[in-house]
Amino acid sequence: MTEPGTPVGAVAERATAGFRQRYGAEPAGRWAAPGRVNLIGEHTDYNDGFVLPFALPLRTVVAAAPQDGERWTVWSELADSPVEFGAAEADQPGRLTGWAAYVAGVVWALRAAGHAVPGARLAIASDVPLGSGLSSSAALEAAVLAALVDLGGLDLPAERRPRLAQRAENDYVGAPTGIMDQSAVIRCRAGHALFLDCRTESVEHIPFDLDAAGLAVLVIDSRAPHRHADGEYASRRKSCERAAAQLGVPALRDVSPDDLDAALARLDDDETRRRVRHVVTEDQRVLDTVALLRAGRVRDIGPLLTASHASMRDDFEITVPEIDTAVEAALAAGAYGARMTGGGFGGCVLALVEAAAADVVARAVVEAYAERDFAAPGTVTVLPSVGAHRT
Repeated sequence: MTEPGTPVGAVAERATAGFRQRYGAEPAGRWAAPGRVNLIGEHTDYNDGFVLPFALPLRTVVAAAPQDGERWTVWSELADSPVEFGAAEADQPGRLTGWAAYVAGVVWALRAAGHAVPGARLAIASDVPLGSGLSSSAALEAAVLAALVDLGGLDLPAERRPRLAQRAENDYVGAPTGIMDQSAVIRCRAGHALFLDCRTESVEHIPFDLDAAGLAVLVIDSRAPHRHADGEYASRRKSCERAAAQLGVPALRDVSPDDLDAALARLDDDETRRRVRHVVTEDQRVLDTVALLRAGRVRDIGPLLTASHASMRDDFEITVPEIDTAVEAALAAGAYGARMTGGGFGGCVLALVEAAAADVVARAVVEAYAERDFAAPGTVTVLPSVGAHRT
């Protein structure tokens, strides 16, 4: 993972250099979007619930310039050669695959919404690690979207952009994600977490000034291979939808903690009961975390983070041994709380730590991995950063 505090300018310069090398010209501008971690609120987004992500200082940057016609040429520093596509490919979901599908999906979603999308040449650089659960795909979508909106002078205010980017991922790429990732990478503010109601899409910026409190979030990339992540994610989502239908509610968000026991008694199998219990209790943990942060009690959110992890491990069953080892080691080394973040079956762990103790906690996790013969994890200390913007 990238070292903490890596300036967006370093990634932007790589995008600019790639543009010059690939296209022999200067870009018209550069647009950045961050990765994100979800402080708390996992698998609640597609259940119309609550989430509390914040943006990372790790960035995807798109350098771009217009080109004539309805053609788009895209180069990435992670690919051997550029991808070029036209309106015909962009207008057929699934026509492009791989990383370029996320770019084509943004073009498709804009066109489907009635926007005249400008042809463009784009060059992409990123420090958001792939496959780690830090929303590298949403960062790419948001940066491309910001570039195309500005290049075309399109009327698309920030509050409408997350839903459009989500459509690109859901309907063009075919990944059944909720609205959280795109909302976070587009709408987050520095020093804050984004309290998002996934039903109404209303947001509140909750103060999360770790620096002032002498705290930091240690993000641990488990380096665990994602094990059936796509299929298991879809399975969990379908299970939640079936449970809501059995309970006669629009979504599991509508089951209150006070009514949880009665709701569980109406379900006909233990696995579904556990899935529902996770979602309902996780929504409440988000609300409790927000209340503590509003009161300035940042350290006190630690037990809620740890309880969230236990629920993901035992009720939603989406953790893996590497993830659980990282959480246990971080807590044993003095973290106030720790939990997996992201869809599960691999990815990252976050731990709330004293800033001065971050290295100690990181070393403890590395040592615990070595004892179990796991591949060494990556670690980075982060503070809440800003969302998508022109740089």
